[in-house]
Amino acid sequence: MQTLVVDDSAVFRKLISHHLRSWNFGVTLAETGSEAWRILQQPDAPKLVLLDWVLPDLEGTELCRRIRQAGSSGPYVYVILLTGKEGHQNMLDAMQAGADDYLAKPFDELELKARLLVGKRILELQEELVAARESMRHAATHDSLTGLMNRGEIVALLRRELERSRREHRPVGIILGDIDHFKNVNDTLGHLFGDEALREIGLRLRSQLRIYDGVGRYGGEEFLMVLPNCDLPNILLRADELRKSIAQTPVVYSGQESNITMSMGVTVSYSEDKNELEALLNQADAALYAAKENGRNRIEHFTADKKAAASRNRQAT
Repeated sequence: MQTLVVDDSAVFRKLISHHLRSWNFGVTLAETGSEAWRILQQPDAPKLVLLDWVLPDLEGTELCRRIRQAGSSGPYVYVILLTGKEGHQNMLDAMQAGADDYLAKPFDELELKARLLVGKRILELQEELVAARESMRHAATHDSLTGLMNRGEIVALLRRELERSRREHRPVGIILGDIDHFKNVNDTLGHLFGDEALREIGLRLRSQLRIYDGVGRYGGEEFLMVLPNCDLPNILLRADELRKSIAQTPVVYSGQESNITMSMGVTVSYSEDKNELEALLNQADAALYAAKENGRNRIEHFTADKKAAASRNRQAT
């Protein structure tokens, strides 16, 4: 683990560096608090700091306060304050300033090693907790099969983009896609092949979209795509490119292959209505229904007559 040693004494810097390297710690050196602060602002800065209290420009306790004030924006930094000052009040002052540990000079090298190992263990545990939290967050917002956003997250993204579009007076394009005859794929080739088809199609959709577009598994074999700043001509063009990327190449899995196609319904938000999200999803669904009715493997955009037709046909069934 890389350790930042901050001390204005060349003797102590050399002594501490020697110990650290012999204990398999990496070493970064700084002579002043200001230099240490600059180092800590860099990407991949050391997270373990041995810090002298008395420095020529910026005291160790003040540097501790800066580190703690900035702590929420980056990984945790574990600080061991080294000082010639003794007494309980000085130890309390160091802890209140944000130090994690306190060691008086001259120090015993084995005691220093023990304090460093404690700091290293705490930082490793903290990294594990952060990784576990990120894993839980990802699991809560993403579909486990395709790795795309789940229904709740893609709808939340759509809501945010609609709010942004109202502020910036720009359109938002919405595509609702559904795999054609997916039940037949599962029935004839098996559910494992069907799962692979969902994964592969999700990958193709994601790879064809811009980095700031969104795509999520809306449910079953349906995918919802959100394309900010995309008017009707552009969303129709993009939807057809996506449709072709799916239809042109068969899905292959375990020695089997199948040509998969997707029908898509398209709509665009130009409205200032703050309660339009559900209406837009219904519009995309009506357009998708029209694409299915008109032969599948095609794009339809929303019109009022399609909404009425979809409503009549579903009531009839």
